[in-house]
Amino acid sequence: MGTETRLDDLDEPAFSGLAERHRRELHVHCYRMLGSFEDAEDTVQETFLRAWRRRETFEGRSTFRAWLYRIATNACLDLLAKKRPEPASGGEVRWLQPYPDRLLDELPAGDADEPETVAVARETIELAYVVAVQHLAPRPRAALILRDVLGWPAKDVAELLGDSVNSVNSALQRARAGMREHLPAQRQDWTGGADDAGARDLVRRYTEASVATDIDGLAALLREDVRCSMPPTPGLHVGRAAVVKDWVESGFGEMTHLRAVPTSVNRQPAVAYYHRRQGEGVYLPLTIDVLRVTGGAVAEIVTFHADRFASLGLPESVPA
Repeated sequence: MGTETRLDDLDEPAFSGLAERHRRELHVHCYRMLGSFEDAEDTVQETFLRAWRRRETFEGRSTFRAWLYRIATNACLDLLAKKRPEPASGGEVRWLQPYPDRLLDELPAGDADEPETVAVARETIELAYVVAVQHLAPRPRAALILRDVLGWPAKDVAELLGDSVNSVNSALQRARAGMREHLPAQRQDWTGGADDAGARDLVRRYTEASVATDIDGLAALLREDVRCSMPPTPGLHVGRAAVVKDWVESGFGEMTHLRAVPTSVNRQPAVAYYHRRQGEGVYLPLTIDVLRVTGGAVAEIVTFHADRFASLGLPESVPA
């Protein structure tokens, strides 16, 4: 937007046109802050509403885009104070929701120095990163994302948070320490994105074993320290024995009539499962497994319920 254009000179359709260009990257930013796809949707809408109502406060000292990020961050902090006064604990995030790769592909490519070009990197959108962020208190969380993900200068973060630069730097150090505590130890050696050939073969074998409900075959594909969760259902299972025990006790090995559709979520390989009950003519959504692969084995499985299929753009049913 040129400096000659004042926001308060624009009518609502023109203003909305400017703001909409940044919807997807703002949504991803709010998702990192909140961990919930739906809460991020609501917060982006609140951001645009606040921006329209306060358009006369835009003085052009920063870009319109940076101004929107400021509003979005504050909207996230307000929601966290109201809805989640305490951060996540215990390694699981019950409000966690997946983010479809097809929508991540909508992010603008930008130039090499554009913050979101760096922010869209796989490591800041994978579920393990989002989960770790949710264990931070809201303001250190904001400082971490603005500084380390978006690349904002400390003075700009301090202005947004109403703190001193020293306070922001202190919060950032605490946040980085918290991330090291909650991120997987092997994070620097992560392999197995959705576009990795070795991961594709592993996911194929995992899918075949799952459709066959072959628990022994699945167990052979898991790391010894595998982690498994199913938000919003409580419970984090750590270790191959604990995960297999949960599968056995849940009756998974006795299931029949499964179909699978490969997909990708949060820049990770994923498998959507459909189930056909006796007498039904189609396979209906069951669950979706999002996988993290390390060293040629499955290191983490995050399973989401059927209510996530629509937002992920998955079919409503699969023909029998």
